[in-house]
Amino acid sequence: MRKTLLIIILLIFFKGYSQIAPDKYFVRFTDKNDSPYSVNHPEEFLTQRAIDRRIRQGIAVVENDIPVNPQYLQGVADEGAVLLNVTKWLNGVTIFTESQSVLDSVLALPYVEHVLKLVDRGIPSHKKSFFENETYKEFIPDGQLTPNGVDELAYGMSRHQIDQINGIPLHNLGYQGQGMVIAVLDGGFEGVPEHPVFDSLWEKNQILGTKDFVHPHDQDVFTESEHGKSVLSTMGANLPGQMIGTAPEASYWLLRSEDVNSENIIEEYNWVSAAEYADSVGADVINSSLSYRDFDLPQWDHSYEDLDGNTAVATRGADYAASKGILVCNSAGNSAGGDFPWNAAPADADSVLSIGAVTSGGSWASFSSVGPTVDGRIKPAVAAMGQGTTVARGTSSVGTGNGTSYSSPIITGMSACLWQANPSMKVMEIQAAIKASASHAETPNDTIGWGIPDYMRAHTIMTEIENQAGNLQELVVSLSPNPFKDVLYLRFAQSKEKQAEIELYNILGVLLFREEISINGTGTIEIFKNKLSWIKSGIYFLRISSGKQLITKKVVRQ
Repeated sequence: MRKTLLIIILLIFFKGYSQIAPDKYFVRFTDKNDSPYSVNHPEEFLTQRAIDRRIRQGIAVVENDIPVNPQYLQGVADEGAVLLNVTKWLNGVTIFTESQSVLDSVLALPYVEHVLKLVDRGIPSHKKSFFENETYKEFIPDGQLTPNGVDELAYGMSRHQIDQINGIPLHNLGYQGQGMVIAVLDGGFEGVPEHPVFDSLWEKNQILGTKDFVHPHDQDVFTESEHGKSVLSTMGANLPGQMIGTAPEASYWLLRSEDVNSENIIEEYNWVSAAEYADSVGADVINSSLSYRDFDLPQWDHSYEDLDGNTAVATRGADYAASKGILVCNSAGNSAGGDFPWNAAPADADSVLSIGAVTSGGSWASFSSVGPTVDGRIKPAVAAMGQGTTVARGTSSVGTGNGTSYSSPIITGMSACLWQANPSMKVMEIQAAIKASASHAETPNDTIGWGIPDYMRAHTIMTEIENQAGNLQELVVSLSPNPFKDVLYLRFAQSKEKQAEIELYNILGVLLFREEISINGTGTIEIFKNKLSWIKSGIYFLRISSGKQLITKKVVRQ
């Protein structure tokens, strides 16, 4: 009865449903019952690198990590549908069919919860406003540019965009992305095999692989668009004297999730499948220079109210990725000059670094999408050079591009280097350090968020040495959750009663809060409850002292 009602609602909701030949759909399953996979054996569906990332950050393998039941997928295929992309986080699969009887048969399967129409080939596509608002200027450098004498790398035309975020000192220390894996979600990587700025990536096997979620039965991501090439160049370029990216020694997965020939909600489902793949192969960071707000089928358009950090499909996928310990960086968007100036999906996600754009002089780029979100959160998080950004063009030239598509990967690559330098940090600690280092850290706003990061300062924040004396370190068994929102729990293990004092300081050393506590033997103490609502998101230092014993812990408030 429930399924009958659902299909009636869908027939009403999708006007002309019975007259227009359907194309692509999302099939959601009811459960993952009787799956051959188990959270106790993650090695069967996650690479060791993906498992290690979870272990380092104390992240458990949970049910949404388990793949979709393969028997359910086979059942859908047996009804005549062509399977496109599977998503375990959403527990479903996108399919292609032109047959109403196939749809009816799929919907009748006992483990199918519902079927949603994502694409109609009969409706004309409109231009992608996100890409249309980006502009370029091409030039070919005359030979090699003279490097700065204090730089370890000959940056050429890309020096300023890295210097603006104070990333050169990190590079000079040797942190250039070695051992880090970045997944690039985009619309095509035309020219990447030929362009000389990527020769180093190919020669040193830093291109780990590719996967096409738009044409899953074709698998050639080097067609249709060069947008992904320009994006990749701001991170991975390594042509001394002409262009060097923010993470020239990192390794990369090139994943096409964006269909540049249309604008349909299926692209958000593609995005989620691509992010899942990035997770499974062990990516540390995702760059997504993509944005979703309006579509060829108007019923899928996102309103401002939809962009609450938890509703849009890609937004939910981005938060899932962050929950797996991946740093997700996403373009804020290029819509500030239009009737919808806000950050769109998935930049609105509450666990994602939304990246705005500034000019070479550090002022807000007038096209860069703004905040706040509908629920009052500050967006974007930070900003980098997105106007006049040096990018690779064609198969051999270097030019400039305007758009948050290019400020986002600048931050992505440099964040990978920061994480390389501080490998024990968790994803939200990396985010917090980046925000705390930025130019507007004390007064974040709705145009550039916390401002332009200073990556050397972020590195200094991350490497603060914890002061400790006596054996108080041994008594404080755990501090959780960290990052925290409203309350922290201190767990102690000792036999005698102690009086202690807790103090909270910001990164500038200013005392914000002090409280006396009593440690009554082994147990857990609740601190800060309903007392820190006025404190902003960021990194803080919690000092716990008892007599001559002292320990300082770094904590992060979300």
